[in-house]
Amino acid sequence: MITKASVVLSLIAILISGCNPAETEKQEEPPKLEATTPLRKDTSVTKEYVCQIHAIRHIEIRALERGYLQNIFVDEGQWVHKGQPMFKIMPNIYQAELLKAKAEANNMNIEYLNTKNLSDQQVVSINELALAKAKLDKANAEVKMAETHLGFTDIHAPFDGIMDHLNARIGSLLDEGALLTTLSDISKLWVYFNVPEAEYLDLKMHKPDDDRTEVRLKMANGKIFNQTGVIETIEADFDNTSGNIEFRATFSNPDKLLRHGETGTIQMSKPYKNALLIPQKAVFEVMDKSYVYIVNKEGKLEQRLIKIETDLPHLFIVKEGLKDDDKILLEGLRKVHSGEEVKIDLKPPEKVRSELELYTE
Repeated sequence: MITKASVVLSLIAILISGCNPAETEKQEEPPKLEATTPLRKDTSVTKEYVCQIHAIRHIEIRALERGYLQNIFVDEGQWVHKGQPMFKIMPNIYQAELLKAKAEANNMNIEYLNTKNLSDQQVVSINELALAKAKLDKANAEVKMAETHLGFTDIHAPFDGIMDHLNARIGSLLDEGALLTTLSDISKLWVYFNVPEAEYLDLKMHKPDDDRTEVRLKMANGKIFNQTGVIETIEADFDNTSGNIEFRATFSNPDKLLRHGETGTIQMSKPYKNALLIPQKAVFEVMDKSYVYIVNKEGKLEQRLIKIETDLPHLFIVKEGLKDDDKILLEGLRKVHSGEEVKIDLKPPEKVRSELELYTE
């Protein structure tokens, strides 16, 4: 007779016999995750700074005398050469003053010669001869002064450069000092940019004073300028409000592509010798601190605090916390925990880096 108890026992036996020990063991196997080791190599980090571009010489051309603007020999945006005529102020008054000064000088010269003749005959004293000579010198000085004023009516380019807007037109009545235009020498450029205090200290501590730092210039259109610049000067004082100090880099501009007043971005590279690199995706943060999972010799995970020096595309430069042979977990960081046993697929760091770059292209 089959009882209910025997039926239940039979069902339990069937269920137990149906369980596959191999499957149970398979489910309990630790997960297999991708890992790698740090990459040790020389590298550099490029920092970017917003900059202002200035011509090496940028001056205002102003009227040196009062008068009517008689001629303009140049045009806006024109490239002019040193000594080239640019403007002419009506010279009539100054020509008249020069003629008057020359006439006075001739009169004083005749008077001096007469006095000298009398002095040679001992008719007049030596003091009277000296007085006549002084009057002649004064008259000649007046001639020089009148010639100078007349010369100021012709305005020439003081150096090679490109002209800006005209601020006066022919026939305008100009006061002394009136602005006519501006002139920029763009054969070379001074590029100014601000550097934070910490980065300034890093630069000065790692570079001798006679070792000039080269920089690149990214133009407003995102293209890199085809000339390399050199940092030549650093301002004396820090700006207390921003904590920055101003650098000045000099660039050649042989094609006259860039002009005064443009903006851009300075790119300055800082070298890191024998840097320790790890993928950024291997790092996670807890309370603003950076950690990685390390696989120890027993195959278990350890949460390791690290200190990051700086970042590169896809990579971090590690300052403290890791050794060259540490095995770093790359995936599943949110699914595992410290002390958990895992199996890893250990990939060479060079291969991991190439895959990261390929993935983002």
